[in-house]
Amino acid sequence: MKLKDLGEFNFINRISKSIRPSSRVVKGIGDDAAVLEYTKDKYLLFTTDMIVEGKHFYKSAKAESVGKKALSCNISDIAAMGGTPKFAVISVGLPGSLDLRYADGLYKGIRKVSDSFKVDLVGGDTVSSEKIIINIALIGEVEKKNLTLRNGAKEDDAIFITGNIGGSIKFRHLNFIPRVKEARFLVNNFKVNSMIDVSDGLLADLGHILEESHKGATICEKAIPVSGSASGFDSAVRDGEDFELVFTLSSPQADRLEKAWPFTTPLSRIGRIINRRKGFFIVSKNGKSKKINPAGFTHF
Repeated sequence: MKLKDLGEFNFINRISKSIRPSSRVVKGIGDDAAVLEYTKDKYLLFTTDMIVEGKHFYKSAKAESVGKKALSCNISDIAAMGGTPKFAVISVGLPGSLDLRYADGLYKGIRKVSDSFKVDLVGGDTVSSEKIIINIALIGEVEKKNLTLRNGAKEDDAIFITGNIGGSIKFRHLNFIPRVKEARFLVNNFKVNSMIDVSDGLLADLGHILEESHKGATICEKAIPVSGSASGFDSAVRDGEDFELVFTLSSPQADRLEKAWPFTTPLSRIGRIINRRKGFFIVSKNGKSKKINPAGFTHF
């Protein structure tokens, strides 16, 4: 069997079955970041992301923007857990023929994001490679009372998404702002039951919440905030790399949130959580309900 036959998420599940974490691991494989015991009141969050030339960016892209993306996608993972980013190590694979100005530009972009989010850059590694590869590991922290996982969605929860989705390939995927402020506002003021960031596509990532929470969902096409740069609704909900937050909370909390939302970042209520046995549905603009497959971007 080839990796492409097994698929990315089946491969991850295959790996996770052979791993037996210690009691110090609160949450390992299966969320946006690992959750580790830390202090009396806080957990440590640990995540990593890799971006590869030709897969996540093209060399024609501005080096500074590529560097920004490399750290920002990690920070987005910490935001999805309700946390604050703190320390990062950066490992790069670079061709020996790469123009030094391009390499400097990558680190300039990383530094701009680290300064903006007060992340300390504390080390890393450098190797020679045929293509540009950037892997960043990021440590964050979250108050134990604020930790938000994928597996807490409850029946009748309202489903929300921040911002707009779709069309990220038109360079927005290189120039997005991780929703840390929005996430911190949410967890500090509301009981958020589940949350994830949209990296693989709205349907796929909401599907992760449903799978981990053992729930179903109904979402409404007309409520989903599709970007004007999207090529169509189907691509908007499947292509990914929007790095917006999808989260669920009870209806009373949802009503209060809509009145209290303080950001210019759009906030949209797009559906509700239902019984798992009913499945995952989308209600089209004409009012017809259709069962959907939560597919999105995969690496194999």
